[in-house]
Amino acid sequence: MVDLFNYQRRDTVMVQIGATPLGGGCPIRLQSMTDTSTMHTEESAAQVMRIAAAGGEYVRLTTQGVREAENLRHINAVVRGAGCDVPLVADVHFNPRVAEVAALYAEKVRINPGNYVDPARTFKQIGYTDEEYTQELERLEARFVPLLNVCREHHTAIRIGVNHGSLSDRIMSRYGDTPRGIVESCMEFLRVCVRERFMDVVVSVKASNTAVMVQSVRLLVDAMEREGMRFPLHLGVTEAGDGEDGRIKSAVGIGALLADGIGDTVRVSLSEAPEVEIPVARKLVDYVSRREGAMMIPGVAADSFDWLHPVRRDTVAVRNIGGDNVPVVVADRMDLMAAGRMDGFCPHPDSRPDYIYSGRELPSVREEGAEYIVDADVWTGEADTWPAFPYNMLPLMGACPAQLKFLFLTYGALNEEVLACLRYHPEVVIISQSNHQNRLGEHRALVHELTREGLRNPVIIFQQYAHNQEEKEDFQIESAADMGALLFDGLCDGVYLYNNGTLDHCDIDATAFGILQAARLRTTRTEYISCPGCGRTLYDLQATLARVKAATAHLKGLKIAVMGCIVNGPGEMADADYGYVGAARGKVSLYHRRECVERNIPEEEAVEHLLRLIRENGDDPAYTGLEN
Repeated sequence: MVDLFNYQRRDTVMVQIGATPLGGGCPIRLQSMTDTSTMHTEESAAQVMRIAAAGGEYVRLTTQGVREAENLRHINAVVRGAGCDVPLVADVHFNPRVAEVAALYAEKVRINPGNYVDPARTFKQIGYTDEEYTQELERLEARFVPLLNVCREHHTAIRIGVNHGSLSDRIMSRYGDTPRGIVESCMEFLRVCVRERFMDVVVSVKASNTAVMVQSVRLLVDAMEREGMRFPLHLGVTEAGDGEDGRIKSAVGIGALLADGIGDTVRVSLSEAPEVEIPVARKLVDYVSRREGAMMIPGVAADSFDWLHPVRRDTVAVRNIGGDNVPVVVADRMDLMAAGRMDGFCPHPDSRPDYIYSGRELPSVREEGAEYIVDADVWTGEADTWPAFPYNMLPLMGACPAQLKFLFLTYGALNEEVLACLRYHPEVVIISQSNHQNRLGEHRALVHELTREGLRNPVIIFQQYAHNQEEKEDFQIESAADMGALLFDGLCDGVYLYNNGTLDHCDIDATAFGILQAARLRTTRTEYISCPGCGRTLYDLQATLARVKAATAHLKGLKIAVMGCIVNGPGEMADADYGYVGAARGKVSLYHRRECVERNIPEEEAVEHLLRLIRENGDDPAYTGLEN
């Protein structure tokens, strides 16, 4: 069972993948995937080596057919001839024969249970009797065992890689579009591996929805544990997008699992050049790994908490904090107040904080839409301002008439006096602070202790950093990784990011909102679900994504998917409002939720067609009528 309060990596078997073993105490490995055609030997080999030079330890290549599988031999020869020993991984969908050929020339083969034996997902409800379902499992085993035999003979590892977007209709008929279905899709294949005593297996379960991805991995770890399996895990958030949003979304999902010691290799899937993914993954892995060897935290889990099926902690609603309210964002302007500056206002209405802590005085000019928090001993009761108490000023709290009070509190200061005070003051919102090497553990310990004591005060998580403007990416990755598990555990009623450096306050505020949106807890702008691209991509993904973003930047609350091909496109778009999917070379199909509404549109016209589709469905509030 995972230790909620102390970092410890999950114990796994070691899998040999070429010259780079995985799991079994090895460092967490980094990887990426080429976006070249696997038939282009020199181009693919050059990209493999660029990824390796950036620090990638495995490189995956799409392998659509037997020709591509056979050409892996030539790519491998070029890469090895250049003195690069990075293992190559073949990515196979739909055709078991392709996997068997690829296993001759790659160090690892990835197969997708959703389409390895079962036909492509159709979203049709197909009924199976128990006998028919058993027969399908027998057919699966008969088709899978030959690949295991080839891999055993050639010392090739396998990744069982399940994607939320490509669950088979068979799995959907029995388990639905759920984390449980994702896990069972994987376990069916793992049980065959165990029966055949084939142990060079890596496992992944992924989704573009970070909450689904995190819960699915947790359930998979539990399922493997119960069946005596210790296979290493590959982590990733599919279709994370690009830029800051892609980095935050990846760090929220992957970071939440790494923080609990889960994960042996990581791929950050960005809609950018593949080699760009590696430094992002490196920062994320290195940051979380710093928790190793931290001083032990003596936390005790609340009986009501279920790590496998977390729900939001039951709290009292204090104005717009806690209860059923979305998590709030608290911002800090202490440095501006100290310098006598009135700038730093966020110009974008979707990134304006709910509360601003200004210390011992209020600014002469306030930020629109925000309420203010000041130190309790200088609070005067002015409208839309609220007092904040340090824990050593508890005696003053009873005399304060404010309907909302904030209490800065650490786990170590949570004594009987504090607990007694909180019982009498449900209007107190706790701001949880920690300077521990493993801050996640202390924040968790504080909230679990409150729950054990029957206290329902809302909790805002305070996270502090020290980054300058040129380190904005580091700040985004670290804060997203720190918040992920707390958000998915349901322990957080608000986010307060503080930075002691030169980071722009608008960037800090936008990061807080981006973290909440990445965790699917508060939507403030359009979410873009876009794949990283590979040799299957049928158009210029990066340029297209930029055009789609530019055309839809004014929209709020929609989920728009931009997908390179049909392998995961329709499935991942089941969670999107609109989808833009490569259908053939230079052709695009458009989806409204799960329904394909336009097929084979010329690429140069597709963005305008997408905008028209959004307008026709009434999802563009700025649009007043259809074009002539």
